[in-house]
Amino acid sequence: MDMVRNIPFFSIMLAMFSGPVCSVLPGRIARAVNAAVITLIMGMSAVLLHVLNIRGESFVYMMGHFPAPWGNEIRAGVLEAGMAMFFCMVMLLSVLGGIKKLFDEVVESKHNLYYVLVGLMLSSLLALVYTNDLFTAYVFVEINTISACGLIMIRENGRTIEAAVRYMVMSLIGSAMILLGICMLYDITGHLLMSNIRESVIEMTSGGAYPEPLLFTIALMSVGLAIKCALFPFHAWLPDAYGYSTVSSAAILSSLVSKGYIFLLIKIIYRIIGFNIYGDSGVIDVLFIFGLAGMIFGSVSAIRENDIRRMIAYSSVAQIGYIFMGIGMGTQFGMVAAIFHMLSHASTKSLLFISAIGLTDVSDGSRKFEPLTGSAYRNRVAGVAFAVGALSMVGVPLFSGFVSKLLFAEAAVSLTGRMLPALIVLGISTILNAIYFMKTVIRIYTPVENDRYPVVSMKEVPLYSVVLVAFIVLNVLLGVMSDPIVELIRKGLDMFS
Repeated sequence: MDMVRNIPFFSIMLAMFSGPVCSVLPGRIARAVNAAVITLIMGMSAVLLHVLNIRGESFVYMMGHFPAPWGNEIRAGVLEAGMAMFFCMVMLLSVLGGIKKLFDEVVESKHNLYYVLVGLMLSSLLALVYTNDLFTAYVFVEINTISACGLIMIRENGRTIEAAVRYMVMSLIGSAMILLGICMLYDITGHLLMSNIRESVIEMTSGGAYPEPLLFTIALMSVGLAIKCALFPFHAWLPDAYGYSTVSSAAILSSLVSKGYIFLLIKIIYRIIGFNIYGDSGVIDVLFIFGLAGMIFGSVSAIRENDIRRMIAYSSVAQIGYIFMGIGMGTQFGMVAAIFHMLSHASTKSLLFISAIGLTDVSDGSRKFEPLTGSAYRNRVAGVAFAVGALSMVGVPLFSGFVSKLLFAEAAVSLTGRMLPALIVLGISTILNAIYFMKTVIRIYTPVENDRYPVVSMKEVPLYSVVLVAFIVLNVLLGVMSDPIVELIRKGLDMFS
């Protein structure tokens, strides 16, 4: 067990220091080093998950020689280890799936810089998952923001630079709110370690001390993280950021970055404020309403789009709404549904972005729907992959999206005040999802007579095809093997408490 305790720390450090190493290497070697590091961390995370699941316990790793409340700590349980492994898996597939397009989208001399940013992104995500210190979490939130901006603007055209600036402005507003919330929480509790803060919060609420500052603190951190997640109505930066960045960047940003922030919010709810105290604050009601609104307005915006990548990007607004609806239900079952949907959305959104680029490549590079007609016949693996992702987003059985929506429905049924709005919006959103995703699937599978565009076989793009098949398998596994995954999530949340 002693060696296993080092895995979270070494995972964060390995990802972080892979950046400086890649910065002095040629692009091809940097790519190999980056893939090897992600694979190694994924393997270590799998070992950690296996050990913690068997032992049924979590542990705290003290960094340095200073114990609480002065030192810094890392905490690992089943949920943290599982999320770290999943993040690595999706990131590895996202990077490999966009390798071929990277040569067209990024100057070759900057390929090593791209893998520096990927390494920093992974280290920040792992730190958000594992850290038990609130200020350390804020530091890595900023590292995450900087690396995300770099991944957007490295393509160096007008749209990506504009998108990166808009992302940076909105993200800094969110960061400022988070930092202000942390400062106020430190002022009223005197602690930065999550477990110590929670003890102080319990004492304050039981004694009736600082009710208004505590409520304001909860609101600041929650809204700040909601802004960084692109929860409606804070989503204006998202379509351009996802729609015009490189395909690997779009896959990573849409599937992982927002999930890191949401996981931090879940840690704040459970390990800092306390689930019951957070539920009584009223902030959770606001998140529930914003989540419902995002599910509708994100889908409506996607229907109005004539650009396949921007359509997928707007779909993310709706899917983030699903997650916040689950959190806003204020129940353990709702939280389980929200976390499972994080996994479902991460695997499906990367699949959609990477498959979409295969369809546009055989349509003269056009992302408009009319030239995409029949593209599934020109690139069969991309067509099948996009169809699988679309069916999952709609909620067709056998795929992960169906399990997510089923879990949300079951969670809503057990609520008295929120059951009706949750079920109604869930049904409307599912219909809207079907409209824009099935419209696209029908379009790409509509035959074209005397098709002038080239046909690409799996043999011509072997790595790309393998990545898409892997994403399809991952999505199906989440759909047909959901019971043990849901049980792991419940077990991890119990360890949180």
